[in-house]
Amino acid sequence: MVRQASAGPDNITHKKRKRRFGSDNWELTILGLPVVAWFFLFSYLPMFGIIIAFKRYRPVGANFFDSLWKSDWVGFENFLFLFRSPDAAIIFRNTILYNAVFITLGISVAVTLAIMISMLYSQVLAKVTQTMIFLPHFLSWVVVGYFVFSFLSTDRGLVNNLLISMGRQPVQWYIDTAPWPYFLIFINLWKGMGYSMVVYLASIAGIDISLYEAAAIDGAKKWQQVKHITLPMLKPIITIMFILAVGRIFMSDFGLFYFVPRNSGPLFNVTQTVDVYVYNALFRLNNIGMAAASGFTQSIAGFITIVSANYIVRKLTPENSLF
Repeated sequence: MVRQASAGPDNITHKKRKRRFGSDNWELTILGLPVVAWFFLFSYLPMFGIIIAFKRYRPVGANFFDSLWKSDWVGFENFLFLFRSPDAAIIFRNTILYNAVFITLGISVAVTLAIMISMLYSQVLAKVTQTMIFLPHFLSWVVVGYFVFSFLSTDRGLVNNLLISMGRQPVQWYIDTAPWPYFLIFINLWKGMGYSMVVYLASIAGIDISLYEAAAIDGAKKWQQVKHITLPMLKPIITIMFILAVGRIFMSDFGLFYFVPRNSGPLFNVTQTVDVYVYNALFRLNNIGMAAASGFTQSIAGFITIVSANYIVRKLTPENSLF
């Protein structure tokens, strides 16, 4: 016989909770409405523009929508723009390899700095150090590009002036491709590690201090406390940050690769990424559809990579997966 669900106290309580859900959560619902409206207006509503990727858009109408309607439908022709390019191998190689290095060093350096700052006895020194490391995050890439130029300028740069004072020949930094991968990696770390470091510092601050006190009583040294307490506790947030970073592996920071090397032609092989190439092609060919198709392709690739990374993490450690 099939037993019918009894109308016991547990079921009655559960039904009451379901009936009370709407009234008990009105405040949270109202607080969440601005966020929902923001995402709808700035994230979902603009997705209508994806149709540009399938058209050869031309401003031939009275307004944007009229022009979009009258523009020729080209199907997937715009999507072949990147892959038909003779430089496709270079730009995809640069984009993926740079991001792989950025992800690896970005996480390891940020975690290391966060652990070191959390161990400082002086809170004043810790706050000053944290602020100094976090400050470059707020600088525009245009400003950073001028800072770099003041160091690497051929005739007035600080580095070449030092070389000349030591009796050596100045270097044409914006022509020599060899050091630029290291320059870009260092500048990206210098500007971006402060933000990630603050995230890990917040996670470290949430660790129960009694765990460290118990470990110290048992004779654990600082490194042993970091190895057996701090790093395991940071593992979930490190995994989430890694998954989110992997989702952008086919995208690049346009400001870093455009303004810092000053879009120098001789540096094409080491500084050209997908975003910079699309930007240059957009101004050269004046085809908005190609740029839209490239951005859409990057989004699809990012979606696939982030879902794949999360799937792998969920198989290995389900409790650390993002979804």
